Amino acid sequence: MTASRRRLPLSRRPLPLLAVAAGHLIGRLPPRRIRSVLTVAARGARPASYAEAGRARGTVTAVSVRCAGEGCLPRSIATALLCRVHGSWPTWHAGVRTLPFRAHAWVEAEGRPVDEPLSTAQMRPVVTVSAGRAPRG
Repeated sequence: MTASRRRLPLSRRPLPLLAVAAGHLIGRLPPRRIRSVLTVAARGARPASYAEAGRARGTVTAVSVRCAGEGCLPRSIATALLCRVHGSWPTWHAGVRTLPFRAHAWVEAEGRPVDEPLSTAQMRPVVTVSAGRAPRG
């Protein structure tokens, strides 16, 4: 368990657990399908604030050990979906860096990555899904 990982009361776990399950299922789809599903989910949402996205990410990592660790794809999808339940959508990204090669998925709000390591700034977004807009990439 990481230092930033907290425990949720049982009564607050069902919704985040559903978001995490959906994140794992959606994350198994081909990239084009992931983008399509997330684009539909983002439709009509307002942009998430950094605080909203941070709370959603913290809740997701509180209920899932995998999402708290190396599971960036399901974590980012679950974070976005949990925000969506509350009417907002962070900017969702999947990207890469080339030297050394690394793929990563993350969410941004207010123009900055939410609770991500500094190395995320070196990533080049390949797929982006923003609130209420068509995807780029």
